[in-house]
Amino acid sequence: MKKFQKFAEPTITATSYAGEAAAQYIAAALLSAKTLDNKYVTIMPNVKYKEVIQKLAVDGIVQDASCDFTTSGSVTITERVITPKELQVNLQLCKQNFVASWEALQLGFSAFDEIPKSFNDYLVSYVGGVVAQATEQSIWAGTNVNGQFAGFQTALSASVAAGTGVISAKSGSIVISGSITAGNVLSVMNSVVDTIPAAVYGKEDLLLYVGTGVAKNYQQALAGGAVGANGWNNQMNVGDKPFNFNGIEIVMCPGMSANTIVAAQKSNLFFGTGLLSDYNEVKVIDMANIDGSQNYRIIMRYTAGTQIGILSDVVYYGAY
Repeated sequence: MKKFQKFAEPTITATSYAGEAAAQYIAAALLSAKTLDNKYVTIMPNVKYKEVIQKLAVDGIVQDASCDFTTSGSVTITERVITPKELQVNLQLCKQNFVASWEALQLGFSAFDEIPKSFNDYLVSYVGGVVAQATEQSIWAGTNVNGQFAGFQTALSASVAAGTGVISAKSGSIVISGSITAGNVLSVMNSVVDTIPAAVYGKEDLLLYVGTGVAKNYQQALAGGAVGANGWNNQMNVGDKPFNFNGIEIVMCPGMSANTIVAAQKSNLFFGTGLLSDYNEVKVIDMANIDGSQNYRIIMRYTAGTQIGILSDVVYYGAY
């Protein structure tokens, strides 16, 4: 999986690109989103239209031995469907806007100059970075509006409101919500961890997903020598403090809303995309030979979507 930092200076030999060769462009744009780049969720590529996620649960299958074959227990198969949404970027720029800039040296003296490769590289990389940022935001807080796909928080909020599975972090019978500060972040995280189901707690891929603000407040709580801050001794350490809480790794996801924490297994959170399918397309088109203008266009097409396998295995602290 390529990171966005490795996307610079691709080899470009024409002004139009589409099909299989475009996959690396889309990979760099989508997978450089922090949540995807660090594999904090399960990535499902090559989803052409939709795909069924099946979760198997068995109970009471162990029984006393006998000579006969006797079925026992129960087997429950839960199906969740992930349907990536088609998205696109259509951008038009005028070459004249760059004549007076440092790019003028690479345009030459012809009235019908070719697009400079260096600017192509910059433009595609820049647009890829914007796509990555938009993807990161949609993964968590996105709604199914123009330019977004529904994210995990949208599904979790709807589930909490409908009472259909997801567990809200609670203290007694009071649902916790509101601002998270350096003064209360430890108690909030304690409440979240206390609510994690016994069957999920201790799993190797269990993570505490937090937004940027929560991560900053957690670091400040440790740096300030807060009482009960995981026994952290600030006197002997400077700089970055451990990103874990009572043995559970904390991961910062910039796309999450403020004052939001999600406790879940990354194998239970899915991101789907038609990464290598025919939906992927990147084109850089010089319009000079088409309509005689000084414009050129960059076009990107891709698909993206999220899904949660078992809602009742997720603890959610946030607005709903």
